[in-house]
Amino acid sequence: MSANISAIPMKPTVRIKNIALPIEHGSWGFVFEPLTAGLLIAFSPSAIWIVLLVVGAFLARQPLKVLLNDRIAERDLPQTAVAMKFVLIYGSISFFGAIGSLLLVKLASFLPFLFVLPLAVYQIYCDASRKSRELLPELTGAVAISSSVAVVALADNWTFSAAVALWGIFAARLVPSILYVRNRLRLEKGKDFSQIVPFLANLFALIFVGTLAYKGFASLITTAMFTVLLVRSTVGLSKYRRKVKAMRIGVWEVIYGALTAISVVLGYYLGV
Repeated sequence: MSANISAIPMKPTVRIKNIALPIEHGSWGFVFEPLTAGLLIAFSPSAIWIVLLVVGAFLARQPLKVLLNDRIAERDLPQTAVAMKFVLIYGSISFFGAIGSLLLVKLASFLPFLFVLPLAVYQIYCDASRKSRELLPELTGAVAISSSVAVVALADNWTFSAAVALWGIFAARLVPSILYVRNRLRLEKGKDFSQIVPFLANLFALIFVGTLAYKGFASLITTAMFTVLLVRSTVGLSKYRRKVKAMRIGVWEVIYGALTAISVVLGYYLGV
């Protein structure tokens, strides 16, 4: 009897969480930092539909990646069917968000999405070819996802210049963050790393946001926050840092991202 039982093939276990949700924890901040700030300073009835469109597309990426990898490898596994189900679920959410947005929002408000469409296509290509963890896809993905705040602002009848400036603030926060975290992790693992690249990226971001503040498109509060980000990068890659684990580095980046979003909101309402 025991021999017969042991001969029965075991059903492969499918880890649904790894298919249904993004495995890069930092990507949650990438999508929700600009969206949350956008909702708080440029809310309109159409913003909810835009959020559904963006979040649905964001969530669909992970199961789509699994599905594409299996299809390209000509595999038909239990995880393939699960991935297909989640692509359909998340795709439906994004589709309904798109329909609601198109009914309420002027087409011109979607120009930022049109601009980043090539970047989104490139992201899908990198996911399918297993290159999504490389630096360029991460940087282009951050620029693409942060465009959502510009669409929310345009839907609330902001000027195009103000909406693009708001997008620029979050892109300037995310791109240097990626460069810093990648080099900080390499440093903690005893690998070769760069101090100058993250420093220059954060410095240019500070100068950029400071220029926006001078032109009236950003606040001094947000400029001060970018100064904090520059100091964080400089100290975090120096001999004066405290050695920490990767998870803690990620948690702190989420905190810095939340503080940046809060600085944008406070600066908008306080006018400082």
